[in-house]
Amino acid sequence: MKLTAKKLLLGAPLILLPSAAQAICPLCVIAVGAGLGLSEYLGIDDTISGSWIGALIVAMAWWNINWFESKKIWNDKRQMRNVLTILAYYLLVVAPLFWQGLIGQPGKTIFGIDKLALGITVGSIVFVLSEIWYNKLKQKNNGRALFPFQKVVTPIMNLAIVDLLFYLLIR
Repeated sequence: MKLTAKKLLLGAPLILLPSAAQAICPLCVIAVGAGLGLSEYLGIDDTISGSWIGALIVAMAWWNINWFESKKIWNDKRQMRNVLTILAYYLLVVAPLFWQGLIGQPGKTIFGIDKLALGITVGSIVFVLSEIWYNKLKQKNNGRALFPFQKVVTPIMNLAIVDLLFYLLIR
């Protein structure tokens, strides 16, 4: 079975289903947004820009899910609400990228996979895994962060490491 950009992007949201809503701090969202803006300004490769887009999608979807939880919106249908929220965010971001021809451009692939689609998927996964890792580290430290702003540093550091790997692969 050949892995296409479409299959990759359709499968990515499934890993984001949180068992319970987890808050993503506004500072994380701002940092991810700033990283995306900077990469666009500097003309950085699509895989790297895509990783920030994917992280931003996850951050915004989780932030929205947390808001739904706090307002008790559809709490009786929590799983369906979360799936729809995540899919809506991916559609709102990824569909325009398809329509504008930014995903699926010939020659903009790495290992036969569209660079932007790969970046979005990997960025989404890295952001989710960073949140899980942060929560495990916090749990081991009696519910406290190991250092100030650890919740911000963890995903940013992991995204930077992935971006460095992408850079080394594409140069």
